[in-house]
Amino acid sequence: MKRMNSKRIFVFGILFATSASGGVMSDAYTAIWNDAEQARIDADIEVNRKADAAFSVAVPDGTKVSYEQLTHAFRFGASTFNFGQLGSPELNRRYEAAFGEGGLFNQGTVPFYWREYEPAPGVIRAYSGEADSEAYWNALPRAKAVKERFWRRPPPGKVIDFLKSKGLRVHGHILVTGGLRPEWLYDSCCPEEEKKYLEGLGLPRRETYKATGREWEFAQFRGFCEKKLYPKMSEREIAAALPGWTGAMRRLWTKRVEDIGALFGDKADSWDVVNESSKDFAQYGKSHTGLPVWKSFKGIMPGDFPLVALLDAKRAFPETAELVINDNSINENFLKQVRDLTSEGARIDLVGCQMHLMKEEYMKSLAAGKTHVNWVGTPKTIRARLDMMARTGRRIHISEITIPQAGKGEKGLAIQAVAVRNLYRIWFSHKAVAGITWWNLVDGCSFPTELQISGLFTRDMRRKPAYDALDTLINGEWKTKGTTAAKDGKVSFRGFRGRYRLEWTDTAGQKQTKVVDVK
Repeated sequence: MKRMNSKRIFVFGILFATSASGGVMSDAYTAIWNDAEQARIDADIEVNRKADAAFSVAVPDGTKVSYEQLTHAFRFGASTFNFGQLGSPELNRRYEAAFGEGGLFNQGTVPFYWREYEPAPGVIRAYSGEADSEAYWNALPRAKAVKERFWRRPPPGKVIDFLKSKGLRVHGHILVTGGLRPEWLYDSCCPEEEKKYLEGLGLPRRETYKATGREWEFAQFRGFCEKKLYPKMSEREIAAALPGWTGAMRRLWTKRVEDIGALFGDKADSWDVVNESSKDFAQYGKSHTGLPVWKSFKGIMPGDFPLVALLDAKRAFPETAELVINDNSINENFLKQVRDLTSEGARIDLVGCQMHLMKEEYMKSLAAGKTHVNWVGTPKTIRARLDMMARTGRRIHISEITIPQAGKGEKGLAIQAVAVRNLYRIWFSHKAVAGITWWNLVDGCSFPTELQISGLFTRDMRRKPAYDALDTLINGEWKTKGTTAAKDGKVSFRGFRGRYRLEWTDTAGQKQTKVVDVK
């Protein structure tokens, strides 16, 4: 039984009536996402997301028993990067309301970026730190807030406590990645003689990059490596020339995994252990090379770092915590990497597949019916990529998605909503997919270099049509509710997997309830 909100039906109905006439989405797009495709998606959802259930109830035959779905087994997630930072208690409470009952999300991705988690060597910002109070962010002018060091990086402990208080799943992101390293990893851990050596090769001291500030190591050092260091030196020559720094990087990355595992390992349900490493794997062709360093496209990294990180996490985290490798290149290299890593003893429970459409032009291309837009141009392409990654034998987390407006007007909002509905439906329909995570919830709160109209909320936390489109799916079309009659001491029904409440009136006229899980 579908629970619909008349206002949302009206808004969404306008969007789809317009789409069908070609006023919002092109005829080419409508032809791609045609009635036959929609029927196939519906059929796949019926098979892959629902189950037949039977539960014992001590009532006479014919007793009416109602069943109502309370939660989803499927993981509908979002990042929590703006937790407590939106500028007022009212806006922050609206943000929080998107999680849990009455909202959209039953899982939150919590930031563990090294640069903000450990702002100085050994200084762990787990629960509180400089500029972490809600009052601090409320007092900051907007322009200044977005330039603050900890913008979009709330302390993870506070966010985890919030999610746990609502009974929601926690997903940690990220343990090991070449980007967004702390400045002190170079400043404090690279010996002076090695800094002088790099300076002689053309890498100026970080002080000379004051204009770029804390972006120095990721942006400037990466460019130096690719243009000046990698062409001249082998991996072993780099390690021999920089033994202090490369050795420190390896030790500290392992220590980071171990420390987070000790402090938070049992507090999160799943963890992105390694991020965006398939491109590095592709150049070596195997996970275990024995090289002391890798020439990563994000700057020098410890040798075999994806394998080492996953083996470190396997030791440091409990078996109940799912370990994930996450990537933005959903191709054969990623498939080969996952297979190779597991053959080397890594534990990978989920495969994280990103899908970012970072420009308005990408959305306009999608609406125009262009078929080569990331990996979501057609249902056929989407199924092929998901089928490919399912060959790893692991479930899939659509881990970071950006589906922005196609421009700032009403048409741009409508295109976003239509695309959101279709993409969520096909992802939800695929058997291997365990969850979907929206990346930037609020307009104007994305990373500074990203598109700022990619949220489900406006900057003042008003719901956009794309939010309503998801609400119609998650809390309407994909929620099961109904009434059945007991027979032989049991009630039976078919519904979406998740937790349910059964309710009936016993022979004494008393109302009875029972909470059950449909698996």
